Amino acid sequence: MTPADRRQAWIFFAIAFAVLAAGFGLRDPWPADEPRFVLVAKQMVESGDFLFPHRGGELYPDKPPLYFWILSLAYGLVGSWRWSFLLPSLLAGLGTLACTYDLGRRLWSPRAGLWAAVAVLASFQFVYQVKRAQIDPTLVLFTTVAFYGLCRHLLLGPSWRWFWGGCFAAGLGVISKGVGFLPLLALLPFALMARARWQGLAPLGQGNGWRWAGAAPAFLAAIVLWLGPVLAIGLTSGNPEHQAYLQNILFKQTAERYVDPWHHYEPAWYFLEVVAFYWLPFSLALPWLAKPWLQAWRQRDARVWLPLAWVLLVLAFFSASAGKRDMYILPALPALALAAAPFLEAISLRAGFRRAVLGFVLVFSAVLVVAGAMALAGEPGFERKLVAERGLGPEGWWLWAMLAGVGVAGLVAAAAWRLAGALKACALMFVLLWLGYGFVVHPVFDRENSARGLMADARALAGDGVAIGLVDWKEQNLLQAVGPVVEFGFRQPPAKQLAAALAWERAQPERRRLLVQRSQALDCIHFEPGPDALRVGTANRRDWWLVSAAAARDCPID
Repeated sequence: MTPADRRQAWIFFAIAFAVLAAGFGLRDPWPADEPRFVLVAKQMVESGDFLFPHRGGELYPDKPPLYFWILSLAYGLVGSWRWSFLLPSLLAGLGTLACTYDLGRRLWSPRAGLWAAVAVLASFQFVYQVKRAQIDPTLVLFTTVAFYGLCRHLLLGPSWRWFWGGCFAAGLGVISKGVGFLPLLALLPFALMARARWQGLAPLGQGNGWRWAGAAPAFLAAIVLWLGPVLAIGLTSGNPEHQAYLQNILFKQTAERYVDPWHHYEPAWYFLEVVAFYWLPFSLALPWLAKPWLQAWRQRDARVWLPLAWVLLVLAFFSASAGKRDMYILPALPALALAAAPFLEAISLRAGFRRAVLGFVLVFSAVLVVAGAMALAGEPGFERKLVAERGLGPEGWWLWAMLAGVGVAGLVAAAAWRLAGALKACALMFVLLWLGYGFVVHPVFDRENSARGLMADARALAGDGVAIGLVDWKEQNLLQAVGPVVEFGFRQPPAKQLAAALAWERAQPERRRLLVQRSQALDCIHFEPGPDALRVGTANRRDWWLVSAAAARDCPID
């Protein structure tokens, strides 16, 4: 690497850090998943039970525990959930970019590695997910490290330590989210390419059967870190909850969820739409990549087609299941960027590609300007919806001003730099958008989205020393609770929760109140403002009330 290469890399990672870290510490966990994951980690820290995750009083078998361990470690280092819960995603995002850059540098050149990293950072879905406390950014890091290790051996080796390390990273991916094994699928196209003597493969030699066999123990060693003690305790403790936990997480949340999913049904082509729209603006380059990829196929270039073949396998794997979510294929993004890396600089000089980027900037910027200007000037329907559903108050003008400002900046940049500077205009627009998302959207929406304001108001209405019983609650209610609270199960039907809560409240009616959401499931409660029913407010599009047993006099207690 030349000094210029190092300087460019430092500038890129400084920009990446600013984009990914913007808004850090300015909000608490937001639904759908963040409060659940942080609550599970918080209960781990408080109980000391790191093997069997809990959500409230119930075991939480939906996900393996590695991500919760990482959240707990981040809290231990920082000492604040607000300042630590986004740290794993931030570090995972930077780590993913670093692996992508370094592998592209080694496969092609420092310049190509930089283009690969830029392509990942330029994808809308990547930045959006990294700015959230989801498992997916951590999974992407483990799958990228695993793929990196395999490529260091298969394309740049021989390097058996990197190979075994990649297998171990895939095992870590499994105990963060079950599909962490996916990088190992790269061995299938490698075997076919090796048999057909493709160029670009490492000279791995003969008689290495025992070394190849080391992949299995390296992969399993990571899984055994968690599964070993969990199986030992779950199968010998005699606790039926432990056995139900094992049955759920080992079978229902893995094979059954893939073969017979119970939600998120999408058509077979769904992930093609995700790539086309969620990976913008990087996906704009795909039409111009078809020709060099075809040429690389004719040349049997494994450096291009091993990553690309793995991307196709990932797409096929997830497309085969009826249950699909957009973030499932995010682990394939770095590999797609690596397959494109040697061609992106040449494509960036093509007039047609620049026109596509410039058109994207103009359209996206115009939408932001119109949306922001309409909200600032009047009462459009979408603004009323945000006020009603998200509790957006007078401070909402900051949001509209930010959107309009980013749009104006994009239009001005496009007009000033024109076709020659289309990529600079796009970069400026997206950097400003993500900075605005962190520094404006986070604080403006936090009180409502996190339920922090709701739980503080509920405590103020209930008074000090009054225990609050949570009925039909969400994870953010328990996570943000102030003072003594009691819950009656999360997975239990609302009516059953209410029956248990009423019996609890009637035992000490002067010292207990119930926090319930107004819903059809609890329509037996008299939601009429008065001493027995106090409206607390809204949070996450739900209407919450603080009630006594008198307001639920028509509700059954059995």
